[in-house]
Amino acid sequence: MTPKEAAEVRALYAGVERVMDTLDEQGRKVGNCIHGVYLFHDYDGEPIYVGQTRESLRARIRRHLTNQRTDAVAMRVLDPFEVAEIEVWPFWHLDGAPREEAKDALNRAEYTVYQQAIEASAFSAILNEAEIAPTALIDLPPSVRGSILPAAERSSREHPDIRLARRARTIAELARIISERKVKIGIRRTLLVQAQRLEHLARSRLEALDRGRKP
Repeated sequence: MTPKEAAEVRALYAGVERVMDTLDEQGRKVGNCIHGVYLFHDYDGEPIYVGQTRESLRARIRRHLTNQRTDAVAMRVLDPFEVAEIEVWPFWHLDGAPREEAKDALNRAEYTVYQQAIEASAFSAILNEAEIAPTALIDLPPSVRGSILPAAERSSREHPDIRLARRARTIAELARIISERKVKIGIRRTLLVQAQRLEHLARSRLEALDRGRKP
């Protein structure tokens, strides 16, 4: 790992902790909530991945974004460096609830967030490789959303050419995995969504440069 890459990893780790230390209206650090749903957004504000946890939002999101021990990262479905903002819905009232009650509530919450993300997405799709089972929608508690990187560091990371390079590499790695393994259909669907995201970013970048060249 180069010094630059090491610095980027440290910034990612620190940013995740900073968002998880955000206080809610009652002064509680949201990352300490055991039960919750989370949504990752990219540098365009596009929703890209939703999940739930019963091990604490801090532990789950840290594991998701800072190592290879989750399917989404290990399978190259999700590039942690594409995540610009984290949004969480903490369910404090589920602490101490029976396991099945908590599981049912989180399944409903996750599906509700998933539906909202699909509606907000420019591609009507996100990168989740596994199906999220339909349930009845629910009213969600207030969410907390924060940026992983400070403005100065974010401005360099979000440059479209840097994002194009990372996105192309992610697609190449995902395609390689698909060619070498027997994978579920959801992985192939994610590859398509990633390709659409790459095409959209490349087109937007070209159009912006073309506009800048015209008198």
